[in-house]
Parts: sequence; C-alpha cells; structure tokens
Amino acid sequence: MDPNVLRSTQGYLVADARGRLLGRVERASLTDGDHNGARLWIRGRLPWRRRRIVPISAVGEIDNSARVVVLSVERSSL
Repeated sequence: MDPNVLRSTQGYLVADARGRLLGRVERASLTDGDHNGARLWIRGRLPWRRRRIVPISAVGEIDNSARVVVLSVERSSL
C-alpha cells in the first residue's frame, strides 16, 4: 500500500467488514519504510471511546471519494 495514501487517510471514517462504523482515523504511522509495522490509529465515534490500533494488513479498501477506510475484518476481532 502506498505510504502517501495511508498518510492522507487522517479524518476518514472507518468501517469493519460488515459495514459497521468504528470511528475515524486519528493518524497513520509508518515504520522504517516497510509496511510490516504500519498501523492506523482509530478514535471511537464517541469521545470516551477507546482508541484502536489496527495493522495495515487489516485494511481491505480505501475509498478516497467517500473518505472511508473499509477493514477486511470484523469489529470483534480487533
């Protein structure tokens, strides 16, 4: 996955494989140029919800026109 695309996802909505909304991308972190340690930090929909750290391998699709990141896994597996 292109690092520039990952960096541009800040603020995007995040949905799981079933389409349920998880929150918004707070930031994307890349490490050492390889994507093995790359992660998305997701802030829950409500302010008191916890942050989730999702590996890039769990990203199924990024829809830039709708500003949505769709994960390839369900919410319960995070």
